[in-house]
Amino acid sequence: MENKINLDRPVIVEGRYDKNKLSSIINAEIITTNGFGIFRENEKKLLIRRLAEKNGIFVLTDSDSAGLLIRNYFNSILPKNKLTHIYIPEIKGKEKRKKAESKEGLLGVEGISAEVLRNVFAPFAAEGSCPEKQKLKKSDLYADGLLGTDGSAKRRAEFLKKAGLPSNLSSNALLEAINLLYSFDEYKELLK
Repeated sequence: MENKINLDRPVIVEGRYDKNKLSSIINAEIITTNGFGIFRENEKKLLIRRLAEKNGIFVLTDSDSAGLLIRNYFNSILPKNKLTHIYIPEIKGKEKRKKAESKEGLLGVEGISAEVLRNVFAPFAAEGSCPEKQKLKKSDLYADGLLGTDGSAKRRAEFLKKAGLPSNLSSNALLEAINLLYSFDEYKELLK
C-alpha cells in the first residue's frame, strides 16, 4: 500500500462515502457537507470558516451540477485566497453501492479510482510527515468540567467565548471544532 499524501489543510467533500474513500489516500482532516445540508447547517459553516482562516481549505466535490452548486456556495462564503478547488475528471459510470447511475451518469468522488485521486492531490502534498494529532475525547470535556457537571454550562460558555466559537454548539460540534481548530496543548491553554 502506498503512503498517504500529507496535506497541510482540511478537505471538504460532499458525503461520508467520499470521506471514507479519501481517508485511505490522504492524511488530513476531512469534513463532509452532507450534500446540500451545508446550506442550512450554520454550525458547520462557521467551523469551515474558522478552519479556512488558519491555512485555507481544499474543496473536492463531484463533477456533476450538484457538486458545482456546492463548490460555488463556498466561493460565496469564503475568501478566495483561503479556498483551493480540487477537481476530479468527468468519468462516466456508476458507483458500486448504487443501483443506478447518477442523474448525469458520472462517477462521484467515491467512485473515482485511488490512483486518480492520488494524482489530483499530489501537487498539494505537504513536505515532511504530518504527525498524528492528539485528539480530544468527550471524556476530556467532562474531566475538564465543560460537560455533565455542576457549573459546566457556565464554564462551557466562558470557554466558547474565549475560543471564539458560537455559544450554542452541541457537545459533538464542540468536540469536532476543538479537534479541528486547536492542538491538545492549545485547548489546555484556553482552559486556563
